[in-house]
Amino acid sequence: MAPTDDEGRTAQDTPPLDTTPPAASPAAGAAPTGARMPRWLPRAMVLALALIASFQLGSWAFHQLTGLLINILIAFFLALAIEPAVSWMASRGMRRGFATFLVFLGLAIAVAGFVTLLGSMLAGQIIKMVEGFPDYLDSVINWVNETFHTHVRRVDVQEGLLHSDWLRKYAQNSAAGVLDVSGQVLGGLFQLLTIGLFAFYFAADGPRLRRTLCSVLPPARQAEVLRAWEIAVDKTGGYLYSRGVMALISGIAHYILLEALGVPYAPVLGVWVGLVSQFIPTIGTYLAGALPMLIAFTVNPLYAVWVLVFVVIYQQFENYMLQPKLTSKSVDIHPAVAFGSVIAGTALLGAVGALIAIPAVATLQAFLGAYVKRYDVTDDPRVHGHRRRGPGGPGLLTRARRLIWQRPAEEPEESPS
Repeated sequence: MAPTDDEGRTAQDTPPLDTTPPAASPAAGAAPTGARMPRWLPRAMVLALALIASFQLGSWAFHQLTGLLINILIAFFLALAIEPAVSWMASRGMRRGFATFLVFLGLAIAVAGFVTLLGSMLAGQIIKMVEGFPDYLDSVINWVNETFHTHVRRVDVQEGLLHSDWLRKYAQNSAAGVLDVSGQVLGGLFQLLTIGLFAFYFAADGPRLRRTLCSVLPPARQAEVLRAWEIAVDKTGGYLYSRGVMALISGIAHYILLEALGVPYAPVLGVWVGLVSQFIPTIGTYLAGALPMLIAFTVNPLYAVWVLVFVVIYQQFENYMLQPKLTSKSVDIHPAVAFGSVIAGTALLGAVGALIAIPAVATLQAFLGAYVKRYDVTDDPRVHGHRRRGPGGPGLLTRARRLIWQRPAEEPEESPS
């Protein structure tokens, strides 16, 4: 019989003792042998790479489409500007597409007429300068001969110019730049066509565009979108129409002056001054007045001074009398805000940003004004720019003045010795 232990188990039932030495425990902080990568890490890496690739692709596409986006922005503001005229004709029973076509036809005729008149004026002045160049050259040569006692002849000067390396290089560079100029002209025409097509569709299909946009929004958001659209139409159209009225008044005023002085091409110069001074912010007045001054100088140098004086005086009249009355209802923004918006728009989008900055800021200001709660201002002297006196009595300046003027009277008289 097999011996049993104290618990009644036999030797066969007792498990053998494990004599294998225990494995060394891993050092503190070391990863255990056979640790596996977390399941979320590969998906997180793939997601991060996908986000980076999407950002790079979107950034590349945005830079490639910047020109198209700017053209669409210009077309949108142009459509907002002609929206009141199109809606007025459509309310009289005219089809909206035909009304938009008539508005664009009128704009095209006006622009083509202005460009034609301006081109004829410039061409006439260039022909006049070319025809009078020999006389100018003779006067300069005579002055040089009399002053420096030389014997320069016009024939020698002409031959020297014709055989000079400078003229040859200039002709070569001009011939090489013809293709670049042609490409820029074609690109500008294509850009104008793109802007015109988008503006036509925005204006002709304005109601359909608004319905499409509102169909994906809840009713509360639809009211806000329609209100913002209406404000944008009012502000943009009002800004451009007020500028158009001021351009008309400015053109008529300058035309009267130039016609009285006998300056040639007075009607075209009047239109030039009116349009450039009103639709080019900040520096438009100086650019507009430079051309009439130059042409008036060719007639009589004193006439150029008269034109400069009139431009400065009329600008002050326009800034303080005419512009506040015409733009107070359409574009009611502070002059400092308008100037800052023009600078910001120029920095962002160049000349296009300078042109659309004021109506954009006016629209944003009018839209946000409905969500800003205003309170009555207390009747405090500091609101009007006056300092309020403290409870201690009169101010320091008043006390000092009283002290200076009252001191001799308050001093006791000296008693006679």
